[in-house]
Amino acid sequence: MTLRRGGPGFARVVAAFFIGGFAIFELLYCVQPILPEFSRHFRVSPANASLAVSVSTVVMASSLFFAGFAAERFGRKPVMVASLIVSALATLAAAGAPNWGSLLALRGLMGLSLAGLPSLAMAYLAEEVEAPSLGFAMGMYIAGSTLGGMFGRLVVGFLADHGGWRLAMVGIGANSLLGAAFFARALPGERRRAGGGADFATLVRLARAHFSDEGLPWLFAVAYLVMGAFICTYNYIGFRLAAPPFSLDQTRIGLIFTLYLLGAASSAIMGDLAARYGRRRVLWMALAIGLVGVAVTLPNHLATVILGVALVTWSFFGAHSIASSWVGLRAHEGRAQASALYLFFYYVGSSFNGWAGGLAFQHWGWNGVAAMIAAMLGLAFLAALRLARAPPPRHLRG
Repeated sequence: MTLRRGGPGFARVVAAFFIGGFAIFELLYCVQPILPEFSRHFRVSPANASLAVSVSTVVMASSLFFAGFAAERFGRKPVMVASLIVSALATLAAAGAPNWGSLLALRGLMGLSLAGLPSLAMAYLAEEVEAPSLGFAMGMYIAGSTLGGMFGRLVVGFLADHGGWRLAMVGIGANSLLGAAFFARALPGERRRAGGGADFATLVRLARAHFSDEGLPWLFAVAYLVMGAFICTYNYIGFRLAAPPFSLDQTRIGLIFTLYLLGAASSAIMGDLAARYGRRRVLWMALAIGLVGVAVTLPNHLATVILGVALVTWSFFGAHSIASSWVGLRAHEGRAQASALYLFFYYVGSSFNGWAGGLAFQHWGWNGVAAMIAAMLGLAFLAALRLARAPPPRHLRG
């Protein structure tokens, strides 16, 4: 029997995934506000400092497909719990990293272990929760992710100002361990265990089917581009605000991450608009908002910079909520693989473009980063227009 909203066990599952999503993004992106601190402490360039984010996300992206195999043997819940515990311990260990190489190695280990939760969360919920209640459960998971990303950045900025970046990493690691304990206690074991799993030939066949679909490759492209634009924005806005004419301290720079609260509102509002008027009609609008936001960040006025970042944030969360839900609707067979492909491109976009934005910043400052962000959002906008013309998948025709 599947879980439904208002029924027994549903609230526990929703609470567990809210905290799980919170912990994932708390751990993954907590280092963003202290990238300038890493640059100074380890004497590395902004592009190299951004590897503290990129190495985690690229390893995580590469590991998403393997988590499913682990779940087939050990079960989804044990893999997700282990994912959070090991990631939190790696973050605690990173606080004592003696050099830049060891810190990157521990961030890579964190990305490897963290892949277990996001790759299995959607599959767990899709199997355990009935369809009419699934949207709410996924919405709470995304809301937890949004708040975790904001909280981690705020706390790290504050602790780094008052006790250094090592204390900040300890604080995040300890808090995530508490989250892992709650997740382990609150989440029931799955009622439907993962099956024996597809062989390699089947996985290749499913991948070919997904890439031959007339809509899914464009959704993968949107994931790559919007996440790349979003990460570039938050990776390098701290460098800009730390430098003249703003010269803000870490605590004040961290406050810009309160704009993440817009993510929860955007996911809900843009998702509702997409449900009412169609994803084809709304996705391109979300991306257009981001293009306006990039332009607004260009003047050297703190208010316009904040407004521009707010618009980019609204655009990202709205586009991501629409595109990610669209993947499951277009994929008739192999939905778990389609979701994994979406997340793969999502995190590869974060890794590569997050690093490349540093090169743009080194050569052309914020204007160079803004041009790169605008190019990515512009390409995503064109992909959204192409999606608007894509026919429905075969299983929904007729």
